[in-house]
Amino acid sequence: MQACGIDFGTSNSTVGLADGNGARLIALEGGSPTLPSAVFWQTEGAPPLFGRAAVAAYLEGEEGRLMRGLKSTLGSGLINDKTAVGGRAVSFKDVLSRFIGHLRAAQQAEVSLDRVVLGRPVHFVDDDAAADAAAEATLAEIARACGWREVAFQYEPIAAALHYETTAQTEELVLIVDIGGGTSDVSVVRVGPGRAGLPDRAGDILANDGIRVGGTDFDRLLSLVEVMPHLGYLAPTKGGGTMPRHYYLDLATWHRINALYTARTASDLKALRAVADRPELIDRMIRVVDGRHGHALAMRVEEAKITLSDAEAARLALSGLTGGPNPMVRREGFEAAVEAPLDRIRALLGRVLGQAGVTADQIGTAFLTGGSSQLPVLRATVQAVLPGVTMATGDMLGSVGTGLALDAWRRFG
Repeated sequence: MQACGIDFGTSNSTVGLADGNGARLIALEGGSPTLPSAVFWQTEGAPPLFGRAAVAAYLEGEEGRLMRGLKSTLGSGLINDKTAVGGRAVSFKDVLSRFIGHLRAAQQAEVSLDRVVLGRPVHFVDDDAAADAAAEATLAEIARACGWREVAFQYEPIAAALHYETTAQTEELVLIVDIGGGTSDVSVVRVGPGRAGLPDRAGDILANDGIRVGGTDFDRLLSLVEVMPHLGYLAPTKGGGTMPRHYYLDLATWHRINALYTARTASDLKALRAVADRPELIDRMIRVVDGRHGHALAMRVEEAKITLSDAEAARLALSGLTGGPNPMVRREGFEAAVEAPLDRIRALLGRVLGQAGVTADQIGTAFLTGGSSQLPVLRATVQAVLPGVTMATGDMLGSVGTGLALDAWRRFG
């Protein structure tokens, strides 16, 4: 008997299986346990492609529509909106269903199961309980439609705590910091080798909170500062104003990029070129939109952000997409661009400690997980709140999926 947990992430997804001997992640693509949360909807009626294959099809110039950051549509008005793909309208809910159905098929190929634990952020939507509940209900509805008879949820940072607990040598309080593509979640959890088998762990969760801030927000802010000005963002017009912001905000936001690929946007940009002080900048924007290079542009920004984890500077290779320069991005510029979300994460850390009724020196370990937690500025932010506390990391992209499988085994095994 095995049990299944699924981490459907903004940027990457995993499928975990657990039994009495522990948990493991199954291979989802080319032997890798991680699958980029991307769908390429082909225009010739062929079935959609997923993960790296979806990204490759887009980069190779195949006809179709790439969609990423799909989890961000949950709890938003976009979930039931439709987008034109191959001459037909497809809702974002349909796209989510196809992607989660693909994860379901991978699980069924390993073992036939009809119960699952899905991960969820502490808040799909900040400060809106109704929208948050609607997001979970939509995800549960999709999962049941994909074939799971029983669907349960666990908070992603709690799942990460369950993963960390498999290596804990002594009982301690752990601050779980899960910074993913779309959300930042923090929990204070009591873990220990003698607690893993307890039937009810509710008393071990001292605090749990989160905000809708993650790696895609860092991408967006870096793009607005370093890329979009080369395409006309905030550029002056002949009438003394500036270019409308919303086109650039959409282009810098993963799940909004496809909204630009309309005849109306093309017409608007041509009209704006006529009133721009520097029409050559708008020409670059038109080139990106007409060529549907938005996701490729976002990928270059994401690559630069990742490079800045280890280097002080990174070159943004944009000229082939925009016809403009290839700007150099420096780590200090990136860190300045993301100061606002860092302030929110800093406040979240303090708030969770307060909710738990503990001080920083009572935390044994800060366990960081989620792809964005590798950024030096984020690690420094956590360390500043918890001076002297041991910082630990596990599988950055796999700890939540493994923990969800362990939780599924506790519930269903």
